[in-house]
Amino acid sequence: MTSSSPSTRQQRRQRSWSLYTEQRKPSEYEIVTHRLNYHFRRAPAPFELDPDMPLNRWYLRYREGSPFQVDDWEGFRDPARLTYRAYIQRQRERELYLDNLIDEFERRDHFALLKPDWVCFLEHLYLPSRFAGHVLQMVSLYVSQMAPSSYITVAFHFQGADEMRRVQRSAYVAKALSLAHYQELADSQKTRAIWETTPAWQPARELLEKLLIAYDWGEAFTALALVTKPVYDAFFNEQLGTLARLNGDDLLALMADDFALDQKRHQDTARALVLYALERKPELRTTLNGWVAKWAPAAHRAVEGLATFFSWAPHPLEKKAVVQAVGQRLQDFLKECQLSL
Repeated sequence: MTSSSPSTRQQRRQRSWSLYTEQRKPSEYEIVTHRLNYHFRRAPAPFELDPDMPLNRWYLRYREGSPFQVDDWEGFRDPARLTYRAYIQRQRERELYLDNLIDEFERRDHFALLKPDWVCFLEHLYLPSRFAGHVLQMVSLYVSQMAPSSYITVAFHFQGADEMRRVQRSAYVAKALSLAHYQELADSQKTRAIWETTPAWQPARELLEKLLIAYDWGEAFTALALVTKPVYDAFFNEQLGTLARLNGDDLLALMADDFALDQKRHQDTARALVLYALERKPELRTTLNGWVAKWAPAAHRAVEGLATFFSWAPHPLEKKAVVQAVGQRLQDFLKECQLSL
């Protein structure tokens, strides 16, 4: 029996990993993620349809035609390097933690012991936030769908799933509050009316609904991950968590702390993607700063409107301080991304 020559074995190794340019064995993360977006910059059109089909025209205009481009997106790696298996395992542990946390607080009749003024506050700010959460989920998945690399796609798919975690928990709180206080708290139509008509919600609603029509993939990424999400998370995870503790709602505060772990991972992804792009094409800083300047005023108005609710709490936080704190968090994050307002 003759053995193959070293050159033959080397050729076989190269063929086995022919998608990779690096001369090393890929990680599990890379094996299940690399170049799944086979249709990016594919001639004559992304998909095997008539190039003039609406689907192809959409991708050519809003992805290939986006000004947010570098020569090679395949070198980007999400800092978390999550596969589907790793993500499910991690979030399963987090969900078990929240389940046990809620069970413990329910044994103490937590929801029944909340003050009526605090429950009214939750009805008008926290419960309608699930509509905002659905928007953040949809835009995360749009960025994922339009992304030029599967490494970006996978990260934003997981971000969309994280938004559903938060939406589901807010829906649970609505039901639990309705059982302990009054039935209308679980009435989706009433909550929707608050979302659609309460003046303090309308700047945020305008921001979020306009986010749904930011079709350019680069602008959608910027508006979502560099402006809206940092502001929204700083408000609902950090400021609302602080307010909840002041008003004896430790359960809501601990839930916000848990969602802040997702928040950190999302910001790590966004920061890494921006720095990757700027390293390869520094002139993109002007493009990204332009989009930030376009969306930041609407985000600021949204926070100003939502912070109005904080005066309703039995133990309030000053609106001006809340707005300043959220604005500072945005500025700090943009600085980490080597961007500015």
